[in-house]
Amino acid sequence: MTDIDSAGLAGTDTTLIIVDDDKAFLQRLARAMETRGFQVETADSVAEGMRKVDQKPPAYAVVDMRLEDGNGLDVIELIRKRRPESRMVVLTGYGNIATAVTAVKLGAVDYLAKPADADEVFQALTRDPTEKAVPPDNPMSADRVRWEHIQRVYELCERNVSETARRLNMHRRTLQRILAKRAPR
Repeated sequence: MTDIDSAGLAGTDTTLIIVDDDKAFLQRLARAMETRGFQVETADSVAEGMRKVDQKPPAYAVVDMRLEDGNGLDVIELIRKRRPESRMVVLTGYGNIATAVTAVKLGAVDYLAKPADADEVFQALTRDPTEKAVPPDNPMSADRVRWEHIQRVYELCERNVSETARRLNMHRRTLQRILAKRAPR
C-alpha cells in the first residue's frame, strides 16, 4: 500500500475517471477534483466509461450508480478486473442497503448519496482504508429515505404506478400524491 501524501493522494498516479450522466454535476466535480491534484477523465454513460477504463484503467474512480444506458456498477466491476488496487466511490440518488453492499463487494471504498460535494468525494477517495468513515453531518431525513425508496421501486417497475403501488402495499392514489410532490430535505 502506498502512503498518502500531504495532498491526500496516494503515490504518483492521480488518474481519476468520473462517470455521471448529469453533465453539469460532472463538469463541476471534474473541475473540483482537478484543483485537488487529480488528472481527470469524464464519461457520461456506462458505454463511454467502460471504453475509457479499457483504454487506461484509472487509479481512482467516481461512478454514478444509475446512468441512462445502464448500471454504473458495471464500470466498477471492469475497473476492479483491470486495476484491482484502484480506489472507487459510488454516487447515487437512490440509496439503499442492497446496492451499497453490492458496490462494496465489487470493490468500491465508499458509497455516497447525491448530492455529494467535492470535499466528501475527495475524503472518500483518499481516506486511509483502515479508518472508519465519518458519519455524515447532514444525513437524509426519514422522509427523504422513504421518498428515495419509493422513487427507486417506481423506477424498477418502469414507472408503472399500479405495479409500484402493489409492490409497496400502498394505495395507488396515495402513491400518485407522493410522486407528484418534490423530494423532502
